[in-house]
Amino acid sequence: MIQQNEKESLQTASNLVTSPKVWFITGASRGFGRIWAEAALERGDRVAATARKLESIADLNEKYGQNVLTLELDVTRPEQAKAAVEQAHAHFGRLDIVLNNAGYSLVGTIEEASADDIRALYETNVIGTVSVIQAALPLLRKQGSGHILGTSSNLGHVTLPVIGYYASSKWAFEAIHESLAEEVKPFGINVTIIEPGAYATEFGSPESLKFAQGLDIYAAFKAQFFQELKELDRGDPAATPKALFQIVDAPQPPLRFFLGSHNLSGVRTAYAQRLATWEAWEDVSNSAQG
Repeated sequence: MIQQNEKESLQTASNLVTSPKVWFITGASRGFGRIWAEAALERGDRVAATARKLESIADLNEKYGQNVLTLELDVTRPEQAKAAVEQAHAHFGRLDIVLNNAGYSLVGTIEEASADDIRALYETNVIGTVSVIQAALPLLRKQGSGHILGTSSNLGHVTLPVIGYYASSKWAFEAIHESLAEEVKPFGINVTIIEPGAYATEFGSPESLKFAQGLDIYAAFKAQFFQELKELDRGDPAATPKALFQIVDAPQPPLRFFLGSHNLSGVRTAYAQRLATWEAWEDVSNSAQG
């Protein structure tokens, strides 16, 4: 028999699921950001949708009216991130979900990419994300609630050649969010890292890719790599909102969540190989303890 306090907990969870939520989403002009912003609005939530170019999301105003607030935001400008987060909070009265989705991939081998290429990638994928989080945290703490989500990748666990710097930015992204989750738990704030596999989004478009200056010696290797990428089984991005909503509506959301059906098997293999290597060298490792 369900006790009274259990009934109250179930009722609270039910209210959390059905109450409209307020989202703040970066990179809402295309890809997952656009799909998730529209899906949230379609289900009756309210969304502060941001993009580097305001005109790229202006149509959301016509379609969703007062439920959407469109804001210009270049996440590499911390002062703009702070202003956008504060404006969204003031406009809607609260923020329930802060979703960092803005990012791009640097294409090039480790030798090819310049220091400027790498810095620019991290300015957006890592430091830009942190700027939004740091702007939101004082507001979420004051509320005593909130859910920070970040779009990472299955490449936050495994790497591929030619996009190693992109993968490295996601490894940093994952570490930051894992530390963050422990730091903000006492304030009633949840953290979830969304880790998509390959999807048929605009992520391969010129806006989402930057190419390092190539060296001829890698031309054949990269051509083969790009051909293999074309043959990947890509998921349907339109199938993702339902899963995302289950995460944000859960009373106890997970820290990490794979998006798509192909990620777990690859990560299992990668971690099994790592464990096997560590274990094979365990005696040598132990001998260095002193």
